[in-house]
Amino acid sequence: MQALSLYAGPAAREHIRQHGLLPGHIRTIPAAAGGPKGLILGPLDQHLFGQWLPQSQQPVDLVGASIGAWRMATACLDQPVAAFERLEHDYIHQHYELSPGQRMPPARLVSEEFGRNLRSFYGGRVHEVLRHPRYRLHIVTSRGRHMLGREHRLRTPLGYLGAFLSNSVQRRAMGAWLERTVFSAPDASGLGKSALPFAAGDYRTRQLALDEANFYPVLQASCSIPFVLQAVHDIPGAPPGAYWDGGITDYHLHLNYAAARGPGLVLYPHFQRAVVPGWLDKALKWRHRATHFLDNMLLLAPHPEWIKTLPNGKLPDRKDFTHYGNDLAGRVQAWSRAVQMSRQLAEEFQAWLERPDPARLQAL
Repeated sequence: MQALSLYAGPAAREHIRQHGLLPGHIRTIPAAAGGPKGLILGPLDQHLFGQWLPQSQQPVDLVGASIGAWRMATACLDQPVAAFERLEHDYIHQHYELSPGQRMPPARLVSEEFGRNLRSFYGGRVHEVLRHPRYRLHIVTSRGRHMLGREHRLRTPLGYLGAFLSNSVQRRAMGAWLERTVFSAPDASGLGKSALPFAAGDYRTRQLALDEANFYPVLQASCSIPFVLQAVHDIPGAPPGAYWDGGITDYHLHLNYAAARGPGLVLYPHFQRAVVPGWLDKALKWRHRATHFLDNMLLLAPHPEWIKTLPNGKLPDRKDFTHYGNDLAGRVQAWSRAVQMSRQLAEEFQAWLERPDPARLQAL
């Protein structure tokens, strides 16, 4: 069964029809939030950053939220294939022992353990991420405003209720509660932060510098799902307040890449066809359609029928933590099998790259 589907915006489709697809054509790579779903993209990540992109020399912007931020920071490490293999292992084997009757571990415990894991993973190597000769990392977080300015037992649930209701009326209105805050690695000169690879007029946005002093709290904040992990407060070099998962404001990074200056395509390894704007838009199906923001995007995603052949007939997801509970071995076996099967995605993309047939491209 064919595993890989390819979707393209009109500008990307025309580019590939005329020029094919070479590594030098890529300008930006986004990486979505989505927790364990991101595991399915590991073999693609290893092929792209370990073999394909090193054949070119142009700068590439990497934009990530939540697990996508972890993936893109890993891509900036020396020897990225080995780094992605470790990320895969560490993510699959994470475990929080549950007491009898307990469905979820305390957010404090998860945050403390996750913070330790990040420091172990990147210890002594943050400079590799920030000073990569070609890749410019942009980590997306969600900064709470007003009632969400500090995490609180009562105010935080009420604040997210307000954000939910505002977002239901208009996505831009959610900016009264949550601000998209992007931390960007230094530019080529090393003297200032890299320019955003997308126009940010669609939603309340702030850009700040990513550096050695704030790398860990920024990355942890981008992965801090509300009520599952604790918010990260008062990040160095940033306005005071609570910072949460970047997927809240930008779940699948449906950003205005088409308006960014300079030639090149957006290559998006994703786990589905739809590019959902924010986490609170998951149930709002009318916001799942492609817009002109994605005109220059080539999106790679697993075929829905192939997904049904994976363990449990679906992608790995956060519900598996509850489903398997303390059965770590069962979850590890299921997730490891899914990752092993996803090597087919990388193999099929590699085969398509040898002869980029535009007839394989479906509309986003």
